[in-house]
Amino acid sequence: MATRFGKLASAVALATLAIGSVQAKEGGDQYPNGAETWLGGAVPPPGNYFINYFGYYGGDLVDGSGKKASTGEVDAWFNAFRFVQTTEHKIFGGNWGWHVIVPVVHQKVDLGGSKSVNGLGDITVNPFIVSWHQKNWHWAIGLDLNLPTGRYKEGDARQSIGANYWSVEPLFAFSYMGDTGWEVSAKFMYNIKASNKDFRPEVGAPKMKYDSGDEFHMDYLVGKRFGPWGVGLSGYYLKQTTDDEIDGQTIPAAPGFWSAGRKGQVFAIGPTVSYTTKSGVHLTAQWNHETKAENRFEGDKFILKLIMPL
Repeated sequence: MATRFGKLASAVALATLAIGSVQAKEGGDQYPNGAETWLGGAVPPPGNYFINYFGYYGGDLVDGSGKKASTGEVDAWFNAFRFVQTTEHKIFGGNWGWHVIVPVVHQKVDLGGSKSVNGLGDITVNPFIVSWHQKNWHWAIGLDLNLPTGRYKEGDARQSIGANYWSVEPLFAFSYMGDTGWEVSAKFMYNIKASNKDFRPEVGAPKMKYDSGDEFHMDYLVGKRFGPWGVGLSGYYLKQTTDDEIDGQTIPAAPGFWSAGRKGQVFAIGPTVSYTTKSGVHLTAQWNHETKAENRFEGDKFILKLIMPL
């Protein structure tokens, strides 16, 4: 098995680092890291809401020691449409709700040769969101289900937008909104992934069962409001907790490229601004610069977000 992996090392390294990394659910996770900052744990009151995320991500591939790889660049534009409904129905004293997120993506990936692709990303549904509110504190729990609906090209990560596996993601989020305008928000998630049974390290190679490692990740914000405006710092942190495996075997280390198990990580931080209209429409803009990345792309992300009651 070790010999087999050794022969495939370069192809598998590039393919597995790139697959799913540049979709709307960027980073190899089926979630747009950094999407929930302002009001991250303050689920809106009963009603229907439309949320739109528009953004850009650009980055370079880095290896298991955090150094830039010899090849690997990505540029991606994404737009995700989200519908949220909060109901009057109570569960453990909190309001029950649900949501669905539909992302579309345009991406260009260069892995020693570039290709561009447009298409649908992996859709997220959450049939179980429960939220509570008490004075300055707001918190919520939920269970996201990520569906393998995105475009996937066997053997060519440059043409893949979706991850090609199901995953389930329990979450907890909170927001503290002080009387003097300060806000501290965070959203904690754990992504548990099923297998990709259609993985090929290159076109024409036999299919393998690829298991991406589970991941802990979080979004965060510390900000201050001045009337309808708000300014602050926001970002995200991700740490892979289990190894990547091929056909049940942990991927071994490849000198100069990846560490054993190909565990990824990244930390991002940057400025953010928000504005709330008198009608309750909420607008945010943020720039997140990534650092301390391993076994994934490292770059910059820009997100514009709209929250609008219907």
